[in-house]
Amino acid sequence: MMGYYVIAGLIMLVSWYVSNKLKTKFKKYSKTHLQNGMSGAEIARKMLEDNGIYDVKVISTPGQLTDHYNPKDKTVNLSEAVYNQRNAAAAAVAAHECGHAVQHTTAYSWLTMRSQLVPIVSVAANYSQWVIMGGLILMSAVSLGVGKTVLLAGIIMFGLGTLFSFITLPVEYDASNRALAWLEEKQIVTSTEYDDSKDALKWAARTYVVAAVGSLATLLYFVSVYMSRD
Repeated sequence: MMGYYVIAGLIMLVSWYVSNKLKTKFKKYSKTHLQNGMSGAEIARKMLEDNGIYDVKVISTPGQLTDHYNPKDKTVNLSEAVYNQRNAAAAAVAAHECGHAVQHTTAYSWLTMRSQLVPIVSVAANYSQWVIMGGLILMSAVSLGVGKTVLLAGIIMFGLGTLFSFITLPVEYDASNRALAWLEEKQIVTSTEYDDSKDALKWAARTYVVAAVGSLATLLYFVSVYMSRD
């Protein structure tokens, strides 16, 4: 299990770095006040209207970096700071979440695939680690054959989570691209504000990249353990 702890440690270290960098960037760009004076909520509503979307509500949600789009009730949920603030960071996040709403409306294929996987992955993610550990214990203490079967089941479950994390990447990058294109095309932000918004979204996307790569590294480790136990 030493290899697992090394991989987990490296993933945690890189994840901490990217997360800390993201918070630093958002704090910095929160000081770049928009010349148009629009709040995150106002920007979100305008982007939805410009894309012909009138059945999605923009609401405020508690917490920091808790912004998300909920396709079930068609709501763009903006954290209190983003909802009320009038800066480059708020503009970037608000437009990005509306990018997901546009994806939903246009039936963007990667988002559709991701949504279909949610029920399965939510169950697999909760139990995969326990099944894998159970398989390893059974292999060592009870039966190699039974243990490998259980371990394989856990690996498949974990693999679904890894697949989900990689499908998430094009969804997030596309939402950011839609947001940035709209911000520029409609001249919602100045060139300086645009650059700040773009950098903020770049670091936000990297958190998903780290999660996906980390999940893949862990999956490959468990596969190597399975293959080596004959």
